Amino acid sequence: MKLHHLKPAEGAKKERSRVGRGRAGVRGKTAGRGTKGTGARKNVPAWFEGGQMPLQRRVPKLKGFTNVNRVEYAVVNVEVLAKYYGAGDEVTPQALYAHGLAHKDLPVKILARGELDHALTVKAHAFSGAAKAKIEQAGGTAEVIEG
Repeated sequence: MKLHHLKPAEGAKKERSRVGRGRAGVRGKTAGRGTKGTGARKNVPAWFEGGQMPLQRRVPKLKGFTNVNRVEYAVVNVEVLAKYYGAGDEVTPQALYAHGLAHKDLPVKILARGELDHALTVKAHAFSGAAKAKIEQAGGTAEVIEG
């Protein structure tokens, strides 16, 4: 085998189609554009719908806006803490993740639904005002952690 014996595999090289070059070429006369109409005469944008009301004008407008700085929390209610943790226990985001009570990738926020009747030390990224009050009323502490 010598360098001058090498050639591309069968079917690897294909001649490009020369469009609109008369009867001799495969794509002569109408050149694959059909007969008459705008598409036969010039390039029409892909989004053009032939004069029909365009999609971006048919679809209703979305109201309001999306806040890009919004922080999404994994919320845990006080009633869940009362159910899973005993008096004097320390509740941390890691403990909540381990019990499967909060999603791992999100910061934890404690909300006030339910009752708490024993003291807990709760550490979370955020608390609602009512939840903090309920925890402290039961004799526990609510600590905000950064992260």
